[in-house]
Amino acid sequence: MRPVRPAAALPVLAGLAVLAVLVTAALLLVLTASRDRPVRKKYGLVFDAGSTHTALYVYQWSADKENGTGIVSQVESCTVNGSGISSYADNPAGAGASLKPCLAKAMTVIPAEQQGETPTYLGATAGMRLLREQNSTKAEQVFAEVSKAIREFPVDFRGAQILTGNEEGSFGWITINYLLETLIKYSFTGKWTHPPVENVVGALDLGGASTQITFLPGTTTDDKNTTRALLRLYGTDYSVYTHSYLCYGEKEVLKRLLASLHKDGLYVQNISHPCYPKGYQENITIAEIYDSPCVPTPSMLSPAQILTVTGTGNPAACRTAILKLFNFTCGANRTCGFDGVYQPPVRGQFFAFSAFYYNLHFLNLTEEQSLSSVNDTVWKFCSRSWMTLQKDFPTRNRIHLRDSCAASSYVLTLLLQGYKFDDRTWLNIHFRKQVSNVDVGWTLGYMLNLTNMIPSETPQKVAWLPKSRWIAATVILATTVILIFCLIVAVCYWKDSSGYESL
Repeated sequence: MRPVRPAAALPVLAGLAVLAVLVTAALLLVLTASRDRPVRKKYGLVFDAGSTHTALYVYQWSADKENGTGIVSQVESCTVNGSGISSYADNPAGAGASLKPCLAKAMTVIPAEQQGETPTYLGATAGMRLLREQNSTKAEQVFAEVSKAIREFPVDFRGAQILTGNEEGSFGWITINYLLETLIKYSFTGKWTHPPVENVVGALDLGGASTQITFLPGTTTDDKNTTRALLRLYGTDYSVYTHSYLCYGEKEVLKRLLASLHKDGLYVQNISHPCYPKGYQENITIAEIYDSPCVPTPSMLSPAQILTVTGTGNPAACRTAILKLFNFTCGANRTCGFDGVYQPPVRGQFFAFSAFYYNLHFLNLTEEQSLSSVNDTVWKFCSRSWMTLQKDFPTRNRIHLRDSCAASSYVLTLLLQGYKFDDRTWLNIHFRKQVSNVDVGWTLGYMLNLTNMIPSETPQKVAWLPKSRWIAATVILATTVILIFCLIVAVCYWKDSSGYESL
């Protein structure tokens, strides 16, 4: 091979340098175009008025990317002090006052000029459903006071309502699948694509007064009692199985458990509680147990009567007592979860959140452990004495520590005997508090539905860059292609005219 003549290589290198500069400029233009103008943000507020507490969530999204997916972020959350708004039945004004500190906090996040256009919702769940059953007038008074308090702030308040159990389940299902982008995804080719339906996950929610299971069943059924939510999201129809069990939330189950133990002991003054740690003891009144529609008071009992509850720390007896709270009898030729409610076999992956997550997270059991490992850990925890638990968990709330055995045992019973998960399908349950830095629950799905941010049909396009930016980038790239062609011609010319090998 003949040596390369340096003088002939210089024009080629210069051309390549110019080419590199142009390509870099084009790429920088595309990458930074969206930064050249401020992206306007929009906000939404949702109160989750649960049976045990109320929380406020502040969501944010880009104004020019509505009806997309994966675009809503949670920028703030605030837990309201005190119990749920249903606990203010005899002091409705207190329910409204309790919301104000969190609303004031939200106003520090949302720019003042946008507060008036910020959609704000309050959704109440099983706690208020029970209060409405118990005393509809008191429920209306509580709603009137919380609405009055919210309207004192410069937001676009769109009302307070009680969600049905099936709405709660469906909105939780929408939330988790929206965050995981299993409903629709924007591909690198610039088109909206629907992931395989097998990617859609189920939702398991456990609150204070109710629990929900929601998923896409593998088969259809003609069972007239089957609860299905027919959802059309992004151009696809989903027939989702969902059911909500009222009085099977954690708080109500613990009350029902104590009442059941009291009944089994023939209503004597002393109650032995196998789920409470050995060495724990407390005095309570009848009214503290039988104060809910889920636990009606026997006529022969006096609400003021004092009972002594003593923990025995017996995990086997604890699980037996919890099992008695369920009715696993199914009708002929039917499959069901419990209480005679039809449920198709669980299918696919599930995300379990709320109290499902919190109870097992306390025992460090949310890292995909095997069922045998989870059972063993809960069993050992339920065998520990009150003295050792207080020593090992000095900062844990006393009531939460007392109830941890009962709550975690109930979670296992509900998932295994209730919802019919087993050794194989247990590993399909993922216990999570957040996905993509957003708390998992029904609130995001609720807001997306009420603000029409999830269209029924597939979005046609997404405007990632202004049209002028695309034109400029196209011109530069076209110029680059022409330059490359010219360089190739020039290299060939130099080679033929000089007789030397060119770069």
